[in-house]
Amino acid sequence: MPGETSLTTLIRSMSPQLNQGEYVFCCLPDRQVPAGIDIVGSFLEREGLTVILERSQAQKAGLGFDYVAAWITLNVHSALQAVGLTAAFATALGNAGISCNVIAGYYHDHLFVGRDDAGRAMAVLERLAANGE
Repeated sequence: MPGETSLTTLIRSMSPQLNQGEYVFCCLPDRQVPAGIDIVGSFLEREGLTVILERSQAQKAGLGFDYVAAWITLNVHSALQAVGLTAAFATALGNAGISCNVIAGYYHDHLFVGRDDAGRAMAVLERLAANGE
């Protein structure tokens, strides 16, 4: 089933969900994920492999981090070629003074916001969806 491309439909159907847990971003210069560690996401950069994982997993592996985030999933199936959704929620969050790191999966967008901003971020996203613009 192809993803949604209509911006209005995407915004109204975002259905943000706050996932349980605390998440961190770590860089693995040697690109080797420690054995027994479950990662949520990754991206290969020139400096190393960036991994996103639960804080407890990073601590277990002795990995350093400096940002603790909450993970919000937008439950609408957005097409990878959809235009404007990221700009819409990033603008709304930015206007509220909330930073956001976005990962686009095949089906959904995943937002990582500061742990202490999770409640406010959910309120902003729910208001955006309710207004549909």
